[in-house]
Amino acid sequence: MKGIVGLLPRKIIAIVLLILYTQCAGPQPGIPEEILEIPVSLETTRFDLLFDASGPEDLPTLKRTYPYLFPEQFPDSIWIATMADTLQQQLRKEVKASFPDFRPYETELELFFKHVAYFFPQTPLPGKVFTITSNVDYKNKVILTDTLLLIGLDNYLGPDHKFYEGLPNFVAKELDPAFMISDVAGDFCEKMVPLATDRSFIAQMVYYGKGLYLKDQLMPLAEDSVKIKYSAAELQWARDNENQVWRYFIERELLYSTDKKLGPRFLQPAPFSKFGLVLDNDSPGRIGQYIGWQIVRSFMEQNEMELRELLAIPEEELFKESNYKPRK
Repeated sequence: MKGIVGLLPRKIIAIVLLILYTQCAGPQPGIPEEILEIPVSLETTRFDLLFDASGPEDLPTLKRTYPYLFPEQFPDSIWIATMADTLQQQLRKEVKASFPDFRPYETELELFFKHVAYFFPQTPLPGKVFTITSNVDYKNKVILTDTLLLIGLDNYLGPDHKFYEGLPNFVAKELDPAFMISDVAGDFCEKMVPLATDRSFIAQMVYYGKGLYLKDQLMPLAEDSVKIKYSAAELQWARDNENQVWRYFIERELLYSTDKKLGPRFLQPAPFSKFGLVLDNDSPGRIGQYIGWQIVRSFMEQNEMELRELLAIPEEELFKESNYKPRK
């Protein structure tokens, strides 16, 4: 078991960075004033703390105040048992310790939604943010609707946290608070990017590339590693081997293949990408998404258009017009 002491340096670094971010939350270098001046109002409720401080006698009030957080199919006995469960209590305690102050994340969320309002002015923005515990439901870390945003903070305790022991490493490494806003952006982008019009591998790569390019525009202060949720080493591997990966796809005539096995090998979350070569174990998963991202970037470097126009272009057409050449 990895000790909690081993997490302290990482947490201290994260806290320092968040403090610096908050102190710099005024004028943002590289962010146009017209975006910064867009009014965005987010009302954040630390429901995880409210629930943790409540007893069975408080449940009726909680349900009346926050009915959307208590699905009707679950009887009161479920919530009362959750309040009393010692493991759930420990989970809520860990969340409270890891997130004593949510304001730095609110600042990041506001900046993200300012960009959403700028690029997609007709899109409704959620006015309410609720932080919750979700029993480490890492497949649904955030839930974004037109009116509210739910964030399961127990999915962001850090990849080495004791509650994540037993999870695959490639899953645990994404349970990092550094990726929280990226997950919110990913949920939004998934709603905005139309499904690929073709089943080919290249179309699927470009589909994911559109979503990552949206992140470029909606969270421009973020590092590329945060947008794609890679470690610094994984991102460097992708950059260093981009030409080799592209040559592999070309030589094996994969671009226009509709083989469903290509998704799990190169597009979906996995411990590594599956080339069937010695380099497999060094590669990050989802390398096809990275390549699609570079294709869309190449296309947009040569074309001036609004994001909605970009999203409407068929993927194979975009690829052909991108003149994409991998870095060497």
